[in-house]
Amino acid sequence: MQRIMVLGVSSGVGKSSFSRSLADIAAIPVHHLDAYFWKPGWVESSDLEFSEKQQRLVEQDRWIIEGNYTSTYEIRRQKADTIIYLELPLAVCLYRVFKRRIMNHGKTRPDMAAGCPEKLDKDFLKFIISTYGARKIKMRKRLEQFIEESPDNQVILLRNQKEIERFLKETAVELFSSSPTR
Repeated sequence: MQRIMVLGVSSGVGKSSFSRSLADIAAIPVHHLDAYFWKPGWVESSDLEFSEKQQRLVEQDRWIIEGNYTSTYEIRRQKADTIIYLELPLAVCLYRVFKRRIMNHGKTRPDMAAGCPEKLDKDFLKFIISTYGARKIKMRKRLEQFIEESPDNQVILLRNQKEIERFLKETAVELFSSSPTR
């Protein structure tokens, strides 16, 4: 586990928090795709610019890259050895999106680009709700394909907060405390 993609069924599932915790345990640098995609003032990067940034990231020996971004999934997938997928219920994701908005009011989260203060609007909520079911199906297919591509590829599916906490407190600690690259 040296090149890890952290994916999730939805915004608010906990990808960023999970990735920061995993990075601390594994001593592997974490990269948040939102910070690479967004520019100050919520301006989107061009497709080329965003792809080139990821091409440079995946050439590194060790990384955790957090974020879904379907348009550039293949760049990361081709170099990853592990996918950790968080799939919590929609209600939990929505609760966390609202909580995040309240907790970060007027501030930019550490996993976002500078100059992008936390916001929440009707279109974003509609996107979360309307894509949840289809995204769940799509992500499960991606996980199956990732395993089929190589016997060395690994998928870890975490479906609730207890599984996430257990993975971080037990499995990840065990895996990375004995790692020769630490």
